[in-house]
Amino acid sequence: MATKSTSGVVVTGGASGIGRACAQAVAEQGRAVAIWDLDPAKAEATAAEIASETGVATFGRGIDVTRTADFDAAIDATREAIGEIGGLVHAAGTVRAQSIGQLDEAGWDFVLNVNLRAFPLLVQALHADLKASPGASVVGIASIEAWVGNEAIPAYCASKAGMLGAVRSMSHRLAPDDIRVNAICPGFIETPMLAPSLAAPGVREEFSAASPMGRIGRPSEIGEPAAFLLGNAASFITGQSLIVDGGVLAIV
Repeated sequence: MATKSTSGVVVTGGASGIGRACAQAVAEQGRAVAIWDLDPAKAEATAAEIASETGVATFGRGIDVTRTADFDAAIDATREAIGEIGGLVHAAGTVRAQSIGQLDEAGWDFVLNVNLRAFPLLVQALHADLKASPGASVVGIASIEAWVGNEAIPAYCASKAGMLGAVRSMSHRLAPDDIRVNAICPGFIETPMLAPSLAAPGVREEFSAASPMGRIGRPSEIGEPAAFLLGNAASFITGQSLIVDGGVLAIV
């Protein structure tokens, strides 16, 4: 039987949306959690809220995931606050609603750096901690846009498709170190990132109709699968991309 991991989990983008839901779900399993977010105040407040609700050790840290020079200090502070680190969820993400011919080079770089480049570099920075923690696991939050594409958000689609490739590659390299690597591909989820689109006339209805389940997903419906992939119940799952979209891709 695989060794059960009870060590702490780092969640990037953990102060809101899917990231917060992942942190909440992890804490509800009794595991310590570190909230890393671009907004330090929100990271600290979210950590305090989750600690109050679950009673587990939490830590909030402001960090820009594109600044790799800041990783070591954040990891040291996290380790001091919550102890052993045995999991990572990369939920930090961004989008630019500009198609080819509109999105400039800086826009491409920004989206790819946050969504894709940061992911393997975070895993690299945490490798020693993860390797030392039995049953360690990494989860990247990708998107169904990695599979079907969307002409309005090419950088986002490219970054999420790239994440799936990184997952497959890293899963091979890290399996001998007892580190599993997987991705979750959410569909339309009620998050701050999707809120501007959902506010446009008819869009909520359009997105809901795209799913056989007839509704937008909840962040907790991504958080729970993330907690599953981080835990011992998924001890023989690695290199996979779990689609959680209410059936959208089943009818494309």
